[in-house]
Formats: sequence, C-alpha cells, structure tokens
Amino acid sequence: MTPTRKRRLIVVSLVLVAVAIAAGLTALALQQNMTYLYSPSEVDAGHAPEGARFRLGGVVLEDSIARSTDSLKVDFVVTDRFHQMPVEYTGILPDLFREGQSIVATGAMQGDRFVATEVLAKHDETYMPKEVADAIDKAKDAHRVPGDTGG
Repeated sequence: MTPTRKRRLIVVSLVLVAVAIAAGLTALALQQNMTYLYSPSEVDAGHAPEGARFRLGGVVLEDSIARSTDSLKVDFVVTDRFHQMPVEYTGILPDLFREGQSIVATGAMQGDRFVATEVLAKHDETYMPKEVADAIDKAKDAHRVPGDTGG
C-alpha cells in the first residue's frame, strides 16, 4: 500500500467515525427531548417514565376543577373514564379549557399527582386529539371483558 493510499484510507476512516459519532449524539439528544403521551390508565399501570417529562391525555373530569383564590394555581382531574389522575397547573389555562373536554398536559409526576407545565385544549366540540383518542381506546381494550362486543 502506497503512503498516499494509506493516508487517504486514514482520512476516510476518521470522517466515517466522526459522522457516526455525530449521528449517535443527535439520536440521543432527540430521544431525551421526546415527550410521549400516556393516558391515566397507562400512568397507573406504571408505563410512564419515573421522574421524566411526558404528556398526559384525557378528559377533564366533571366537578373536579378547583382554582386557587390567591394565585393562578388550578387543580383538576384528568380521566380516560377508567382511571383518574390529579393534575396541578400554575398558569393561564386555554380559553377552551372546561370540564368534560379533552386536554393534553405536559409535565411530570410528583408523588401521586401530575404537575403540568403546559395545558392544551381541543379547539371545537367534536375534535379529540388522535393521541388522546388512541390512549382512551387502548384503555378500553385493556378493560374489555372477554365476550364483550365493545358496543
């Protein structure tokens, strides 16, 4: 092997190693920043990551909203109609936020309650985010009795 070919092989090898390292670091960074959506049933089953941020999707339970009189803190319950998850949020809620409405909240578990940093609400009467509808359908399937037709 001539010295020129050897040098060229070393340079190509170094470039390939650098590209592989950059791709690995990019994939790792993207994976750490992803926030997955879970239903209250999935959180109760332990599928949500411990101490990590994730999105909680479901419906605001009727008669569960409690607003603080001296701050922007709001406590409410999100349900998928099988399990319920208490949520705490401090901030201004979307105009469309109300009981019986589907929401997606981003935050993390603190003890047995979900502390949200962001709350998103649906934009009309018939819309439910696909992720929330899928999470509720998964909860229904998990609680379906054998022989039930699902009606």
